[in-house]
Amino acid sequence: MYHNLSKAVRGLAVLTALTGGLSLSAVILLTCLSVSGRALDGLGFGPVPGDIELVELGIGFAVFTSLPYAQYMRAHARVDLFKPVFGEALNRWLDLAGDLLMLGFTALLAWRLWFGMMDKAAYGETSFILQIPLFWGYAAAMAAMCVAVLVALFCVLRAARAVFNREAQHEPL
Repeated sequence: MYHNLSKAVRGLAVLTALTGGLSLSAVILLTCLSVSGRALDGLGFGPVPGDIELVELGIGFAVFTSLPYAQYMRAHARVDLFKPVFGEALNRWLDLAGDLLMLGFTALLAWRLWFGMMDKAAYGETSFILQIPLFWGYAAAMAAMCVAVLVALFCVLRAARAVFNREAQHEPL
């Protein structure tokens, strides 16, 4: 059962990261088109209207969608100076503590994003040029953070299994 759960969580994290990668690719394409339009301004072309607003939304979405995959793969920045000095058991406990902290952090971010999203929706706030409702960006970030919370919860389970179960210590990610 754990193996199936691990595969499902990994698949969800990968799918979320790929969605963010597509967003980043679209932002790159949009930026190239807008810069090219500015360069060809004298020939009847011009920048993409609202390009900065779209870049802000796309980059923000890409950042939030990278969090679940980074958490699953243990790819967040960490200080491993003393890891070789500590024993395996202490390192497993430290991994569990780190995963618990990430669970708390992702839950806190999701909670605050929820209130931000509700606030933007209630007041109908929009972007300046394109008039895009700002709560759309919050909703997209909120969806990614919900995935991040689920992945962080799984990572706590994985770390706890490594601490309390000898066979689980050497399972691949």
